[in-house]
This record gives sequence, structure tokens and C-alpha cells, in this order.
Amino acid sequence: MSSPDHGFVLHPCLEADSVFVCRLALCQVRLSLDANYPWLLLIPELSNLKELHHMSHKQQQLLTKESQILATAIENCFEPDKLNIASLGNVVPQLHVHHIARYTSDLAWPAPVWGHSPAGVYNEEVLEKRIEHINQHILETRKGL
Repeated sequence: MSSPDHGFVLHPCLEADSVFVCRLALCQVRLSLDANYPWLLLIPELSNLKELHHMSHKQQQLLTKESQILATAIENCFEPDKLNIASLGNVVPQLHVHHIARYTSDLAWPAPVWGHSPAGVYNEEVLEKRIEHINQHILETRKGL
């Protein structure tokens, strides 16, 4: 388990564009508010972190493990045709890793999702159910690894 970084502050864009799902040992998991795609973010709770190579080797290993947990949970939960995992940071410099379930039938396929279509909007009930469903799959995946 990683000790909490009390100086960690979530970037305002990440906070505005996503909702908290759960906390893992190093990262928090957030769901993008774009309902067009099952799109989750893995955000290491470390202060002023912009780049993966700025993390210790142990932290990098933990991030990789948590990415595996999230990716497996997404595959089990949503059964995508493809899972896109990326860390860009061109707009939001705080290190965060996108995990996006893609389908050959989605709005942007096969292009990247960024800037392709206006964000879909969740209604509150669907959003709550999606978060609950994702949490259940993350919990099951953590037990299985």
C-alpha cells in the first residue's frame, strides 16, 4: 500500500469532466462524464506529477498493476472490441491514464475519441448504476489478481 500524499490536488479539469469511482492503493479511478464511451481515468494521487518517469520504480510498478486491474475490470464489465489506454497530458498536465472501451460501432470508430463528437450526457440514474457496476468489477478483479 502506498502512503497518502496529503499535498495531492486533483486538476480542476479532471474534477469537472469526471466523477469519482473508487480509490486504489496509489490511484483514484474516475469515470469521464462523456457518456458516449465507457471511459475511465486512473490518476496517481501524487503531488505535482506530470510524467510517468518522475515516479519511483515502485510507484511505476503499482501504477502498472492498477492499470491492469482497471483494464481487466473494463473488459469484464463492458466487453469492448478494443481497449485504448493512453496518457497524453497535452491539455491537462497532471499525470492521468485514460482507459477507454471502444467498439466498432461507437461514434468515433476507428478514429480517436478526442474532439470527435460532443460529449454524451449521463442521466443521474444511469451514472449511479454505471459507477456501481464498475466498482463491482474492480472489486472482483482485485480479488482475482
